[in-house]
Amino acid sequence: MHKKVYIKTWGCQMNHYDSNKIKFYLHYNNYIIVNSLLDVNIIILNTCSVRQKAQDKLFFFLDRIKDIKKKNNDIIVAVGGCVSVQEKENIFLRSNIVDIVFGPQTLHKIVDFISKFEKDKKKIIDVEFSNIEKDKDFSIDFNTNLNRRSLSYVSIMEGCNKCCAYCIVPFTRGKEISRLPENIISEICRLSLYGISEVNLLGQNVNAYCSVFKNNKKCNFSDLLKLISKIKGIKRIRFTTSHPNNFTDELINTYSKINKIVNFLHLPIQSGSNRILKLMRRNYTVKYYKELIKKILFIRKNMIFASDFIVGFPTENKKDFKLTLDLISEIKFDNSFVFIYSPRPNTISSKMLDNISIEEKKYRLNKINNLLYLNSIYWLNKMLYSTQTVLVENISNKNLGFYYGYTENNKIIYFKGNKELLGQLVNIKIIKLYKNSLYGTLI
Repeated sequence: MHKKVYIKTWGCQMNHYDSNKIKFYLHYNNYIIVNSLLDVNIIILNTCSVRQKAQDKLFFFLDRIKDIKKKNNDIIVAVGGCVSVQEKENIFLRSNIVDIVFGPQTLHKIVDFISKFEKDKKKIIDVEFSNIEKDKDFSIDFNTNLNRRSLSYVSIMEGCNKCCAYCIVPFTRGKEISRLPENIISEICRLSLYGISEVNLLGQNVNAYCSVFKNNKKCNFSDLLKLISKIKGIKRIRFTTSHPNNFTDELINTYSKINKIVNFLHLPIQSGSNRILKLMRRNYTVKYYKELIKKILFIRKNMIFASDFIVGFPTENKKDFKLTLDLISEIKFDNSFVFIYSPRPNTISSKMLDNISIEEKKYRLNKINNLLYLNSIYWLNKMLYSTQTVLVENISNKNLGFYYGYTENNKIIYFKGNKELLGQLVNIKIIKLYKNSLYGTLI
């Protein structure tokens, strides 16, 4: 009888990509992936530790499934992801129902871990860093975004060398490791053959990508983008997440040469205060960041930007916070992410005095989110009556006779069309604006 596996994922797009890898390895070895804990044989939890709240979700969930394990002690519970690297053996101490602990770079061994535990009944831990062995080609069925039939994520590198004061990623994902360009191109070529029109390249610092071809010729991020742009079936290219210090002039100039790169960029700044940026060890200034934005806009005048912000970083005062609000208003960031600061183990900021109350942190969080919502409304209104390039995704379940697709800045548009348009880029004139969506007519 084939064994049933339930997988739960928390965290970033890279984590969801990793969970798809796990599903592929299990499926290839005749395990059945299920969406329910009913009659399950194996439970795999892929974790995130970038914030304390994200980490807490793991242990809350382990408490929830204690009774399931109690009723059937043969159920195997495995914990992977960043919390595994951070906590290591402590996971066994905090929850005695966990049998296997593995890391982001050992997930390709998951089938071996399960088999070994079934045989020996001894707890297993393997959170070592290695080359990216997990990033071998895998089936299209496990490579696509579950919510988008035309978009697929593709991991091109992993890890981070930046060591920002607040960030645990260098400890949980390790140093930067880039995949071979030939392997990336091969994967994307296969995706295009299966109808994928848009790829989103993933990495902790995706624009720090640096690898070599098999002939030892260097390949940087700009080189990789040029190669991907030549793949016939790929109509759009995105990438997440970029670091300002790796956004070179060469990369900016690439925008003038490759139309397939979308006019939407996620470029985290974290704070609008130079004092806080210095404490965060971001190693750039607000002036540098603004100049970077200007350079990009000079090449792509219709570019829209998103960002990340941390509120309540140690010693962040009202002046620092106002500078962040001013920057958000000035650049009109859209679709951005805001996080309440929480100290993470082994980081520089964990030794700083966390002197801001949770009430104040929540106030600042809401203040920024409200401003970002107004920015989103601004961009939606600006799109009204304009003509947008839309990648057609599917027929709408909500609106009979309508299809939907996404603009370059990830806004969803509904319009009347036909199935021949699926996976195609079309021009849509926006005629109606709703809270979270747009309606248009096909041109």
